[in-house]
Amino acid sequence: MTAQQTAPRIWRVLGDKRGDNGQVERVARALEARHGWKSALRHLEMQPKFVLGKPRVGPTLYHLDPARSDPLEPPWPDLILTSGRRPANAALWIKQQSGGRAKIVLLGKPSGWMAHFDLIVTSAETLPAPYDNVLHIGLPLMDVDPARLEEGEARWRADLAPLPRPLTAFLIGGPTNPFRYTAAVQARLRRRIEEVLDAGGTAYLVGSRRTPPGFMEGLARGFDGMVQVFDWAQATGENPYAGLLALADRFVVTGDSISMQVEVVRLGKPLEIVPLPTGWLGRLDNGRRRLSAWLFQPRRDGRHMAETARITLARLLYRLKLLPQTRHFPAFHQMLIERGLASWIGEDTTPVSEPMSEPEYGQADALETDADMARILARIERLLAANGFSGGRP
Repeated sequence: MTAQQTAPRIWRVLGDKRGDNGQVERVARALEARHGWKSALRHLEMQPKFVLGKPRVGPTLYHLDPARSDPLEPPWPDLILTSGRRPANAALWIKQQSGGRAKIVLLGKPSGWMAHFDLIVTSAETLPAPYDNVLHIGLPLMDVDPARLEEGEARWRADLAPLPRPLTAFLIGGPTNPFRYTAAVQARLRRRIEEVLDAGGTAYLVGSRRTPPGFMEGLARGFDGMVQVFDWAQATGENPYAGLLALADRFVVTGDSISMQVEVVRLGKPLEIVPLPTGWLGRLDNGRRRLSAWLFQPRRDGRHMAETARITLARLLYRLKLLPQTRHFPAFHQMLIERGLASWIGEDTTPVSEPMSEPEYGQADALETDADMARILARIERLLAANGFSGGRP
């Protein structure tokens, strides 16, 4: 730290994934509110083949498009806030260039190189190996930008207001290992659409860029214009997602999309989760994930011998690459249901009392997130103390 530098130099190293970026932005805002520490954005664009393709994990920049990315050059930061494999690679490279001085806080699941991140903040759906630099929280820190909601409401209220209520938004993701999109999933969604229509409401179907080709057409087939559809693969108009977040009464979300589930939960609106099948190879993989969920859970019962043995075994299997960190979506779904934040598809048909109500956060969720954020900030403060920053406002 130079004589003139009274606050840490903080970079937000981000790609184009809204959910990942939202978690980083939330921590950055909290640091500024608590200490007055501002951060600078380093936005990264990927080479075309790495927009969806996965680069190797490590301190590299070969996957970036330098002409479209913000420059990464000294003076190097004291703290890097990042999320996702591709930006995390750049963060590791920056730390290397700084001689190891820059501290990295990774929000979400690491793809490797766990020991090189100074703090890994992971929510209930992710299963990293149980190391001391891992901090477990409940819900991901994904936020719903109030300005985005306001814009969505202003743009879509006139279009959505005439539709019969309640308005149920069906948010459709896409296959992700080990889960599949099958004819049975489509049939289950169609039954729920029929129930919404039979009750006099409106079903609005919204796909994503991961939705299988033809899946949205199959959902809407035979309803003869009674449903509203936005098909990402055949988009002819504007995506209504932000407008539905603001104005829909109920949501049905496929189990693969944690980010969409969390956004609905943050708004305190009724959420129905669609469980997804796995296939026989997927069942084997799901068994591995269940084993990881037990082995990789945080340390319990202090230094009890059995806990020490579990932690030792988990770290050994991880180092030998026999049991890598992963995600376990069913455990996350069950957590939401047990907390009363969601239900399985079709199991909660409680009438919505105030259709077209203004979006607002659930109080219990806000309290939990505030407690998680306090723990995150405390860990970051300890990291920066090693670089000479006391945590006071400049």
